Amino acid sequence: MQTNNTQQDHGSAIPALSVESVSFGYGERQALSDVRFTAPAGRFTALLGPNGAGKTTLFALITRLHRAPSGRIAILGHDLATDPGAALARLGIVFQQPTLDLDLSVAQNLRYFAALHGIGRSEANRRLEEELSRLDMLERAGEKVRKLNGGHRRRVEIARALLHRPALLLLDEPTVGLDLPTRRRLIDHVHSLCRDEGIAALWATHLIDEIDPAADRVVVLHRGRIRDEGDVAEVMKRSGAPSLANAFDRLTAEAPREGAAA
Repeated sequence: MQTNNTQQDHGSAIPALSVESVSFGYGERQALSDVRFTAPAGRFTALLGPNGAGKTTLFALITRLHRAPSGRIAILGHDLATDPGAALARLGIVFQQPTLDLDLSVAQNLRYFAALHGIGRSEANRRLEEELSRLDMLERAGEKVRKLNGGHRRRVEIARALLHRPALLLLDEPTVGLDLPTRRRLIDHVHSLCRDEGIAALWATHLIDEIDPAADRVVVLHRGRIRDEGDVAEVMKRSGAPSLANAFDRLTAEAPREGAAA
């Protein structure tokens, strides 16, 4: 189970993530234009958009790989520009591209990450055992990452992202290249983290079937702009669509081009 910090955040009215009037461009190419939305604590929020919508650029701003020249991004109320240490300390990240050291073992990768967060070895071992057990990966802890398949590597990345007990988990197209059973297992696991432990998740995807229409929030991003956000039923109702897939088609079909998005 997660520590009291996450549970306390779950009960707070402060959103896990707040993005307000954020714009960003690469030279003359406008990647994001006046983006604004929230991700509530304890909810699975899907950032839904086609390839090129600006999802990865937005994640780069939230993780401070890029700095937003305008607007405000806050994590649990901590402004990313003025209080980055406190903001990023509550953030867990699973990038689209793998970032594990292939020549280290699973446990060594996790211990190194824990050390970066100031977690002592004894506590790090306890946490990595807990997280790997939940993902049925504890028996692989001594194996080099190079020997793992893509699905097992993704599980290790999720375990690593949870070691420091974040309140917000970002996942950028985390199921790319995985088979359907593995995709389903990872999706279900992240949903359980939100439901049972109060973690907020922002899951970037272009796949409708990764979203639970009965439980999830959705933020539709297209050509660098937010087209709609809210519970799936709300988005469907506003667009007059019988399904999320139809709503997505309607929200993105006639959107004016604002310039190429990254």
